[in-house]
Amino acid sequence: MTVKGQVDDLGATLMHEHVFGLSPEILWNWPDIPEGWDLEARAREAAAKLDAVKAAGIDTIVDLTVVGLGRYVPAVQRVAELTEVNIVVATGLYTYDALPPYFGNRGPGSLFGGPDRLAEFFVRDLTEGIGRTGVRAAMLKCASDHLGMTKGCERVFRAAAEAHLATGAPITTHSAEPGGLEQQRVLAKAGVDLTRVVIGHAGDSTDLAYLEELLAAGSYLGMDRFGIETISSFDARCAVVAALCERGHAGRLVLSHDSYCFNDRFDPDVVRRRHPNYHLLHIPADVLPELRRRGVTEEQIHQMLVDNPRRILGWTSTSPRTGTSPRRTTS
Repeated sequence: MTVKGQVDDLGATLMHEHVFGLSPEILWNWPDIPEGWDLEARAREAAAKLDAVKAAGIDTIVDLTVVGLGRYVPAVQRVAELTEVNIVVATGLYTYDALPPYFGNRGPGSLFGGPDRLAEFFVRDLTEGIGRTGVRAAMLKCASDHLGMTKGCERVFRAAAEAHLATGAPITTHSAEPGGLEQQRVLAKAGVDLTRVVIGHAGDSTDLAYLEELLAAGSYLGMDRFGIETISSFDARCAVVAALCERGHAGRLVLSHDSYCFNDRFDPDVVRRRHPNYHLLHIPADVLPELRRRGVTEEQIHQMLVDNPRRILGWTSTSPRTGTSPRRTTS
């Protein structure tokens, strides 16, 4: 399921990217900020970047912008109208700690109590559509980072697990080493099949023992921050992917950058200076040639860019709660 509907084949897919990262309250209250927000202008800029990616051999991106990162699907719809690149969108909530007050003040253990609506909202996005757009999400996203699995993060993970069990949709995470293991434990305890999970940002780590422990539990690994070299260098990231491929794990790896076409949360000039390779063309232009030089085969590259995303996103299962079969892609 893409922004424009179902497709027969996703083709080469970057599994962890973002079209827009927006700060709504800033834009509402200080619309004259230097970054500016003009939907049509930004949509055309984003479409041009995606067109360049298409020319470089990439057919699909998975936009993992969820609530907490400024998700605004109407703007992504406009981009999709302007480019041939398929855009897959996600549902979930992004926090490293506490929940936004709308959710933090509701639900079990909160100040006012009541039902927890997170899973309800996630399932609605997956089965009915996001907002009034009619665009259905195809993936769930949750996050934990240096603070570990806080109470707020755990609520999101449990809600994602509930939505996964109700629909069959796969889950992807934002992780920080060694937190992927804790993420797996929480999801597994909630009944999630870990083979339906991508541990995002696993490629930040150079600890092969840690990565193989994640793989042993069945999850895919997101080697998905190519271009962010202050965390791990280009050489280190390529070396880890090559080593895991040599050890027979290409069937459980996906590639990406975690980049944005436009993000008002960072100064674009600073980003360009500090992270010159942090853009959508880095993998086709630089990473793939280096992986080939290190002995990664064309078959393994095809697995990471085509076969694995197709397997992850072509989801189907029966809901244990309702007994009804959720929708699935034909890819």
